[in-house]
Amino acid sequence: MNYNSGGRATVSIHEYTVLGIAGSIRAGSANRGLLREASRLLPSGMKLEFFDLAPIPLFNEDVRVAGTPESVKELKRRLAAADGILFSVAEYNYSLSGVLKNAIDWASRPVEESPLAGKPIAIMGAGGGLGTARAQYHLRQVAVFTDMLPMNKPELMVSKSWERFDKEGNLLDETVRPQLQAFLAAFSGWISAVQAGRPQKG
Repeated sequence: MNYNSGGRATVSIHEYTVLGIAGSIRAGSANRGLLREASRLLPSGMKLEFFDLAPIPLFNEDVRVAGTPESVKELKRRLAAADGILFSVAEYNYSLSGVLKNAIDWASRPVEESPLAGKPIAIMGAGGGLGTARAQYHLRQVAVFTDMLPMNKPELMVSKSWERFDKEGNLLDETVRPQLQAFLAAFSGWISAVQAGRPQKG
């Protein structure tokens, strides 16, 4: 999005690569399904790639010092290459899933080489009655230290995922799609704003 001489916003098309990361590694996860659905609803100029967290080992500083595992190197490479990160956050025990927090811990070290710093991110999720709200807000706390730049609005919290997705994680509820489409369009604008050095409104 650019601004003309009258101060009005005008839309311009960019080619953004977004890395999609689900907070669950279960094959039938609703959050993996939400990412798949996102790939069908992308705005013009956005490409969504996926990274599976299953191969990432438990973080161990001794292992990192001895030599970063290849799966972690690949994660960092993909994060660095992406224009933005789309997190589809599962909620376990009122917080982030262990696999997602673990991957962020790996990616953020050493701090001076972190591919997360300054990266525009969008956070969505499908889960219980609050649609992973607690986990999403915990991820925003993590973003403070890691210097990721979350899109504040709109938020996307898909509640009662067991009613909206089938057992394979496919979206059944048609009312979610326009919300997801608007969310992705806003994220494209947020990436553009971050790259242009403009602060987020709201």
